[in-house]
Amino acid sequence: MRIIAVVVTFNRLPLLKRNLSCLRRNTPVGGIIVVNNGSTDGTREWLATQQGIEVIHQENVGGSGGFHTGMQAAFRAGADWIWCMDDDVFPRADCMERLLPYTLRPEVGILAPRRLMENRVYTNDFISFNLTNPFASMYGGRLAKMQVDAPLEISGTAFEGLCVRREVVEKVGLPNKELFIFCDDTDYCLRTVRAGYKILYVPEALMDKEKFFSSDTWAVRNKKKKWKRFYQIRNSAYLNHRYGRNWGVRHLRGFNNVAGYLLIAFFTAPFSDAYCWADLPKLWMAYRDGVRERLGKMG
Repeated sequence: MRIIAVVVTFNRLPLLKRNLSCLRRNTPVGGIIVVNNGSTDGTREWLATQQGIEVIHQENVGGSGGFHTGMQAAFRAGADWIWCMDDDVFPRADCMERLLPYTLRPEVGILAPRRLMENRVYTNDFISFNLTNPFASMYGGRLAKMQVDAPLEISGTAFEGLCVRREVVEKVGLPNKELFIFCDDTDYCLRTVRAGYKILYVPEALMDKEKFFSSDTWAVRNKKKKWKRFYQIRNSAYLNHRYGRNWGVRHLRGFNNVAGYLLIAFFTAPFSDAYCWADLPKLWMAYRDGVRERLGKMG
């Protein structure tokens, strides 16, 4: 069995160094592919000094474009399992070893390790998709609200350590690179489940995750993340429109989502620089592009 890890990075060289150091201690891993999304912080130069790593340099096409490229390269290299992760997660030395027994279960298409942030469980994984009720979240049974002590079948996880069986790639293809960031992992998991495969959350397989914005105020944190918010709104609206089973989910759920952000922006713009008046039409455009399924990198 050949396991190839795919790491996508952009301008976070210190985190990448730690990630690769951790990956190299996971001896079942038979290869590492780093996709450098146009970093300008010395990542290219540092990677040129590293041995035993395949490096792919490309323009910044976001996480989805990075995983599209990396998974394609791993698949062509003959990987039986492709271990995908951002540069801000750090697999413990026995993480892959803990996942290995479950690779023998043919019905399992994706394995998901447990992530820890400052030694506390961090998860946005969930048990089921809700594609029928527009007034409820798409994500049913969030693991963040549960005590999980044994492997559990779930429906969604993140590109923060998920491990994909080769047959899944053969059947459902690669991640949708047009999403850029946000919801690309949810989309891939949904396609995997619809294809008849199971996703298994394995709590004894541990990874640590970097914590960001811990000391920022609400305004500073939201200002830093604002550019991502547009992708989040658009891609969420896209998922609901594409996979929703009724008109309400396809149109109303995305509208409910953007309406909340529009209200926040409207009432905080006069008092905070987290949002400004010019953000209001941008937020609305993000929703419109989502329900029209117009994707790609936003200008």
